[in-house]
Amino acid sequence: MAALEEAKLENFLQWLQVNEVELRGCKIKYCDSSKGFGIFASNDVPNGILLVVPLHLAITPTRVLQDPLFGPECKAMLEEGEVDDRFLIMLFLTVERLRKNSSWNPYLDLLPTTFGNPLWFSDDELLELKGTTLYRATELQKKSLQSLFDDKVKKLANKLLALDGNPEREVTFEDFLWANSIFWTRALNIPFPRACLFPNIPEEHDNINSRGPDASTNDISSEKVYKESGKAVQINEPESQVSGVVSTSPPGETIWVEGLVPGIDFCNHDTKPAATWEIDGTGSITGIPFSMYLLSAGQNLFQREQEISISYGDKGNEELLYLYGFVLNDNPDDFLMVHYPVDAIQEVPFSETKLQLLDAQKAKLRCLLPRSLLKHGFFSQSTAPGEAIKEATKDRVSSYSWSGLRKMPSYVSKLVFPDDFLTALRTIAMKESEIYKVSSLLEELVGSGGERQPSETEVRSAIWEACGDSGALQLLFDLINMKMMELEEGSGTKESDADLLEKARCIENLEDCKRYGTNGSLQHHLMSRNRWSSIVYRRGQKQLTRMFLKEAEHALQLALSEGN
Repeated sequence: MAALEEAKLENFLQWLQVNEVELRGCKIKYCDSSKGFGIFASNDVPNGILLVVPLHLAITPTRVLQDPLFGPECKAMLEEGEVDDRFLIMLFLTVERLRKNSSWNPYLDLLPTTFGNPLWFSDDELLELKGTTLYRATELQKKSLQSLFDDKVKKLANKLLALDGNPEREVTFEDFLWANSIFWTRALNIPFPRACLFPNIPEEHDNINSRGPDASTNDISSEKVYKESGKAVQINEPESQVSGVVSTSPPGETIWVEGLVPGIDFCNHDTKPAATWEIDGTGSITGIPFSMYLLSAGQNLFQREQEISISYGDKGNEELLYLYGFVLNDNPDDFLMVHYPVDAIQEVPFSETKLQLLDAQKAKLRCLLPRSLLKHGFFSQSTAPGEAIKEATKDRVSSYSWSGLRKMPSYVSKLVFPDDFLTALRTIAMKESEIYKVSSLLEELVGSGGERQPSETEVRSAIWEACGDSGALQLLFDLINMKMMELEEGSGTKESDADLLEKARCIENLEDCKRYGTNGSLQHHLMSRNRWSSIVYRRGQKQLTRMFLKEAEHALQLALSEGN
């Protein structure tokens, strides 16, 4: 590690100490250029508590609103609808990074300055993703972030920076892109004890948008009061509570908010984590009330210098690369996304009728197909269906069949595709005669006068009786086959990707390129970390696409042979 990085680390460790963070059985040190800094075991701790961070150090929207310099202006922005909780955090990070005397500098200086997610790819690196879901998603996201910066971020950031005097330079799109990536790679969904966020405020005056632990978007609250304390700057707990933030949680309960927790956020990911983080609301576990602590998982006894990892969740490479900028070889949590384009429905015959039927069934036009589903498909070695398959089978069985016109398919327990998605495809694939049949069946059920509306289950059952599975499975096969063609169009087959990876030597920086470039035989095998990650991801997508295509084809053959 370079001397400059060592100085930054030492400054950060002093800052943590001043702010009452306790490294009890671990230390923070540099891993490598792909991971940055990480947390490593330093000595045994009998209770397994490795690191304790007071929650007042977390960067959340309430803390931003209570900032002595920016808080009033941020509160006005929030009240006027110019920002939401998540955007507030990103704006705060953008501005604090540009402040020469920010009390957060020891922390911000140690954070990465570039990232491995596709928003940071060069044009050539991005082309490696062509044909994948991430390629289009990245193009749209980058365009959206650029528009947000031009229309809003630049003006608001400069307004805040003006409160601190004349900034040394103008805020740039790269500053905002950095803040966006810092947030998405490091924010945790934290179950704050209510008393921690609202120590002196009755519940009817709380105002924080709280979400559960499984929410796809999690709001945050954060504040900081700064005070000089020797060489380092201490971030103290707020002494007053800003009004105008909302809580639906009753007293004594937790409020889930997103935030960055300096120290804890240096834990890297592993599918077999060595530790988890927990909240100590009373101080009975750590001795520090309202704190987050890193706890050894199970009975793990760490070897000295062993990296202490946590799990970011069961995420496939698509999500890992898009959010965090890394991938895992042979990721067991990989998934394939298949969808039917909404716009394309307008082009199919009887589209208006089909859209009404789709709406009546609450049908889904996209589905995620996890790798784990294949363990219970037609080509699995397993004989027992998994829980997801059992549940889907139970749903299908309930709709077979009120008139007895169709029998339960022999293959239903091996069908790996979600019935919600197959229901949508059955509806889209319906022929004219089948639409009339569905109408007739529903009329028999609810009466010609339309005394009541048919239920979602009744509509699904009528469509099943009229159509069977073959139309839906043919459409599913076509969708997956088209996905396969798109994936292979620009980059070849899964085998060609595997060959590239086998011969590749991944370089992290220019120095690596110079060192390996002196060997002519290696020159054509060199590739950037971003390109390597892209190939690992797309190879996995091709593998899953091929396997689910095989499942769809076999199911279609069986459906046709059974008259379904």
